Amino acid sequence: MIEFYHVNKHYKPNWPVLQDVNLKIDKGEFVLITGKSGSGKSTLLHLIYMNEFPVSGQVVVDGVNSLTVRKREIPILRRRIGMIFQEFHLLYDRTVYDNIELPLLLTGCPRREIKKKALKVLAYAGLAHRMYEQPAFLSSGEKQRVCIARAIVNSPIVLLADEPMGSLDADNSADILTLLKNINAGGTAVILATHNPDWARRMPLRCITVDKGRITEDRRSAQAL
Repeated sequence: MIEFYHVNKHYKPNWPVLQDVNLKIDKGEFVLITGKSGSGKSTLLHLIYMNEFPVSGQVVVDGVNSLTVRKREIPILRRRIGMIFQEFHLLYDRTVYDNIELPLLLTGCPRREIKKKALKVLAYAGLAHRMYEQPAFLSSGEKQRVCIARAIVNSPIVLLADEPMGSLDADNSADILTLLKNINAGGTAVILATHNPDWARRMPLRCITVDKGRITEDRRSAQAL
């Protein structure tokens, strides 16, 4: 479903961000991308989302190739990809419901279907009782749940999560992780980038380590959570 072939990325000459990355992620996988801050984890996710492109090499996402994709095709691809950014990127002058229905409005979904889908993910994320609140009145954990609900409202084939627990305490982090695991159990692939090595040690998942732009380890852990 997702393939990297000899991908190199830099923003300035002699400042490599990713170096000769070769990677394959299958449908329905839950993959941790770990490494220190600045190692290239976020760039890897943005290449999948195709708001960044390799300097050389190619990225293929659900049959769409970064070398040949047309600009007008990228929004269509993104409808099949959920993205949770490091910052919440919520609309603070809108309600929780408004934030969640926005991706559906942008795709031209019928109004009846919008309400049905939005209410479904609100309940799934445990936010039904907060749907008319504005994000400013939510806790950090609730804001992250809104971001997740917004990212999955279009039923994506893959959910990209860039440090989704970075600003949360231990209890909220555990709740968000459980939610992501439940989403994955429903068939959506999840790729979670984190600089916290504890998640990698504790979770029985495939773990890819990035260091200075290179994949240094790709393993599956047998240790139970």
